Amino acid sequence: MTGNASILDAANRENLRLLILLRWIAVVGQVVTIATVSFVIRIDLPIPAMAFILAALVAWNGVSILRWRSGAPVSNLEIFVGLLADVLALTGQLYLSGGAANPFVTLFLLQVILGVAMLEFRLAGALTVVTAAAFIGLAFRSIPLAMSEAQQVDFLDLHIQGTFICFLLTAGLLLVFLARIASNQRQTDQRLAELRQRAVEEDHVMRMGLLAAGAAHELGTPLATLSVILGDWRRLPFFKRDDDARQELQTMAAELERCKAIVSGILVSSGELRGEGTVRTTVRAFLDELVGEWQASRPVPRLVFVNAFAPDAAMVSDLALKQVVANLLDNALDASPHEVRIEARRDGEALRIAVTDAGPGFDENVLARIGSPYISTKNKPGGGLGLFLVTNVARTLGGSVQASNPEGGGACVVVTLPLSALGPTS
Repeated sequence: MTGNASILDAANRENLRLLILLRWIAVVGQVVTIATVSFVIRIDLPIPAMAFILAALVAWNGVSILRWRSGAPVSNLEIFVGLLADVLALTGQLYLSGGAANPFVTLFLLQVILGVAMLEFRLAGALTVVTAAAFIGLAFRSIPLAMSEAQQVDFLDLHIQGTFICFLLTAGLLLVFLARIASNQRQTDQRLAELRQRAVEEDHVMRMGLLAAGAAHELGTPLATLSVILGDWRRLPFFKRDDDARQELQTMAAELERCKAIVSGILVSSGELRGEGTVRTTVRAFLDELVGEWQASRPVPRLVFVNAFAPDAAMVSDLALKQVVANLLDNALDASPHEVRIEARRDGEALRIAVTDAGPGFDENVLARIGSPYISTKNKPGGGLGLFLVTNVARTLGGSVQASNPEGGGACVVVTLPLSALGPTS
């Protein structure tokens, strides 16, 4: 099921729930009305036949409740059938109690309005046609009310009173249910907008991935050339005599190897390199290795690493996840060059990783739009992509990202990932 279909199904399920509630109100209202007309106004009604219709309406509502609780997708056609059943039940009750002369005939309008609000145009039009046909049919054929002469004299007053009661009932129901339907529609529109925004962001990530893979191809040759040049420089007399120059040459070689590893990682993740088997590990071992590799290549005076994930769990070493945590650590190091803290814990069936720095914290506009591309305070080209990529990778794995400014100062980013998305598939 697509995202749009899932959202529309959620809206239909909510509409079905509203119809179930409205039907219970209709049943109670009909019972009260029949009892009032029969025992207070003293007008004879075909109570057995009307009770049969009420029983059928209750049974139909029971079926609707089971349908709603099943959790299966609800179509627009099912909503139409439910409204059609209500129209037929109302037609039956009106047929037994005066037909079009019954003041409660205006309840047909309630069904039409609900149909317009809940259904697509074609089905709403069909419901309107059926309702109009029922009204016309009741105008020509119905069972008249059995009233005494005195009641016939007062019929106009009774009709006006019934019309007023029907107006209050219809207005009240429309006020409540149309407000609920409108709220449901707003939530549906909001979810659709979020899906469209997510699709745009995922397309952006995909294009970035393609560009990265292309850049990795192009960088392979110059990196190999630099590696050869550095190898030749090691044999030059100057570097053998000068210790400082030799140390700088070793640093250059280490950074070059790091660049080659990053390029190879991009090619592996894009499927360009073959023969790289799936690496199975555990969460604790994965985190220990990740933080160790990051610390070995970054000049951080104080790194506090708390690996409190317990009990341990099996997982597949994921390059994308490594890059996510490395991005968070790089951002923390940029904001706080002297101290970075990373803490990993188990939160039920999820891995929770918190990266904290001692820097100035996030700006309010960054916190409000966390995870959006190019939202950054670094004021440099391409800034703001780190948290954007972190958010999208976490979302792809079914997790979430939260950012905050702790009371003690600095900034904290928490990534929560379900263990089911990290574990081996077989």
